[in-house]
Amino acid sequence: MDECVTKINYILQPLGDSGLLISLGSAMDEATNAKVEAVMRLLQDAKDELGTVEYVPAFASIVVHYNPYEIWRGRSEEEKKHASLFETVCARLKRKLDALTEEAIKDNISSRHVKIPVLYGGEHGPDLVDVARLHVMTEEEVVAIHSGGSYKVYMIGFAPGFPYLGGMSGRIASPRHKTPRIVIPAGSVGIAGRQTGIYPLATPGGWQLIGRTPFTLFNPQREERPSLLQAGDRVSFVPITKAEYEDLREEVRR
Repeated sequence: MDECVTKINYILQPLGDSGLLISLGSAMDEATNAKVEAVMRLLQDAKDELGTVEYVPAFASIVVHYNPYEIWRGRSEEEKKHASLFETVCARLKRKLDALTEEAIKDNISSRHVKIPVLYGGEHGPDLVDVARLHVMTEEEVVAIHSGGSYKVYMIGFAPGFPYLGGMSGRIASPRHKTPRIVIPAGSVGIAGRQTGIYPLATPGGWQLIGRTPFTLFNPQREERPSLLQAGDRVSFVPITKAEYEDLREEVRR
């Protein structure tokens, strides 16, 4: 069996020998992402009941990891002959997904709002001048547009704690660098196309860097919530001065 389709147009596809993919659409927009968020909460609440291990959300899909031994537990050899491991997990998920309504999706939208302070330009945002030049704007205009937006965390990926933020104005959309930088400082705020994001760790990357936040985006010592931002969160950027940046950085270090 290659796939099964639910009554609400979700598609479940096998992914290796202990996983499957829930596809909720193909668009990278808030409506589709709201479905991802609602399904994530529904599945997390039923984790033990479903016998699954972990859920990993993306823009328009969710990967489900499960333990085959947990899925097979209590099933006879005869029952196993009539339904594959995937079909068994698929049936369990369908019972949950088929009950999902548009109202439930709306009710499950996260209301968490996080304000991220950013020091724009200069050594902390070396590409701000190029972004401004590309769009025939001043640096101040780019900062005003970027900090004036409200962004949704569509997913966490690429590196631990890296938020992909949707909702940026097309007026400052900018292409990635053709040649990525070898190292980008942690906290750097960048632009790639119509997305903006924050580098949580010092990693290579090709996004246009326009600023930096003193906040720590990922801390493995915070066991329950190592990532500052989660899929579904709302984010806004607050411009700060260099003195404010240094003060906040010291607070974070303490």
